[in-house]
Amino acid sequence: MSTRDTSTLGILFILIGVMAISVNDMLIKQLSGGYPLHQLVFTRSAIGLILTLFMLQFEGGWTLLKTNRPWLHLLRALMIVISNMSFFAAIAVLPLAETTALFFAAPLMITLLSIPILGEKVGPMRLSAVLVGFVGVLIMQRPWQSMADSDVSRLVLLLPVLAALTYALNQVMTRKLGMSSKASALAIYIQATFILVSAIFFVVAGDGRFAEGVENGAVIFLLRAWIWPATADIPLLIGLGFLSAIVGYCLGQAYRISSAATVAPFEYVGLPLAVFWGFVIFGELPDIAVTVGILLIMGAGLFVFLRERMLARRITRPPNTRG
Repeated sequence: MSTRDTSTLGILFILIGVMAISVNDMLIKQLSGGYPLHQLVFTRSAIGLILTLFMLQFEGGWTLLKTNRPWLHLLRALMIVISNMSFFAAIAVLPLAETTALFFAAPLMITLLSIPILGEKVGPMRLSAVLVGFVGVLIMQRPWQSMADSDVSRLVLLLPVLAALTYALNQVMTRKLGMSSKASALAIYIQATFILVSAIFFVVAGDGRFAEGVENGAVIFLLRAWIWPATADIPLLIGLGFLSAIVGYCLGQAYRISSAATVAPFEYVGLPLAVFWGFVIFGELPDIAVTVGILLIMGAGLFVFLRERMLARRITRPPNTRG
């Protein structure tokens, strides 16, 4: 297959993955009012794992799961779990577009972290772009607004930033240590870790005792009691599982067969999709501060990618891997 063909196929995989992510996030926000986060994560990951095991057989079978770096896979997966849980907790109480835009600060963090950890040189143009992006993050934190006038706490606004940071650490760690596995195997490691962590949450907090008397919506979503799904919600929960499998496979495959410089910018399609779902499903429209922040973060991120492509440097993808 020619380089042009693999690039086209990589772009197709990334677009499918990003669309699946946007629907996944919308469904989790829609279900966040009645179910605990760890129940949703357990359900989607269990279904996603079953589907991904079929993909594993298609790509070569059980032997693909063998690795000489199991602890690296575990650490990498834990970073993704922290990132996802933080992001999902945030979308329970924040507008979808705002949460997604703050999460897209991760590529900027990757650029900064690559200096001390990878020893890479980052020129003044990219550093300036990173600074502009962080100005966008700061604007969306609304430092001029008192907590009495805000619907959410500062800690909730920082959850997507934490998600971005843990994702960035994961990506820089992966670049530093190196890793070669099939897309299905990588997805299985992550799905299994999600199941393990959510099962631990169930054992410790599945009865909802830690959510009693709590007023913070994100904390309630994280710690409320497990319940038996309503009949009308069962198709949505099954859909989350299918979407989880699609996301894990398509993103992994896109970056296996194409260069990151080619496919990475297409992940920013996730931002207008988040605005679309936020408006159509939840009646949310970004205010001026969020709109300015989205434009600054998206513009800065795209500039960094294009600049690195011009310099023929290796680029890590933006943060839409919500496994």
